[in-house]
Amino acid sequence: MATKSQGESNDHATKEGDTDNSMVILENAYQFCGFNLKINRFINANLGYSAYVWDAGIFLCQYFEKENINFIGKKVIELGSGTGIVGILTTLLGGDVTITDKSIVMKQIDNNIAINVPAACRHRIKARPLTWGEDHTNFPTGYDFILGSDITYSSVAHPALLETLCYLSRKGTTIYLCSEIRTKNGSLSFQNEFLPQYFNCQVLATSDSKDLILHKFTRIGGSSPGDGVVTVNK
Repeated sequence: MATKSQGESNDHATKEGDTDNSMVILENAYQFCGFNLKINRFINANLGYSAYVWDAGIFLCQYFEKENINFIGKKVIELGSGTGIVGILTTLLGGDVTITDKSIVMKQIDNNIAINVPAACRHRIKARPLTWGEDHTNFPTGYDFILGSDITYSSVAHPALLETLCYLSRKGTTIYLCSEIRTKNGSLSFQNEFLPQYFNCQVLATSDSKDLILHKFTRIGGSSPGDGVVTVNK
């Protein structure tokens, strides 16, 4: 199992600049699949939720370790990466990985890639900004894997997320979507009602406390990515 060697209250902190409002970088250490990861989080950089390593991401990494999964030769895209921890581990496990998030998050992701991905593997990972439902068509389709951890927390974003998933996937694409169960934000209905209209759904694992759930989704039928109009009621 993965271990977190530095807790939130004991993070190693460094500060950029001399003012009280300057950005603080907090470092957390993790171990998965024999790899020691140092994940920096940019605090006071207006990154919001993207400046945290969420339990769903840790749980997904733990699943890769438990199931001895590798991504050798596979084309992978991660949505809403935040710190980049899942995509970085996927690269170290052999994947050809595109890590995505909002433009403002790219500096944090690039920093963590530089720290954790050896130069010999750097050609297999890239970070690109992606806004769901807007510029997803600038990306290729037909990824082997699509990864997401705790990306369904906002019901407002569900229609754009569904549109993006349908565009990026094809028959044969595996989607690993790990989420924290929150009853008030519509994430359960999104995963249990709307996604199954377009994807086969399988529950792979739940946390001991039952508040984290990992789903595997695969496209239904042979329709091309992005065919038709997908809608989700907000």
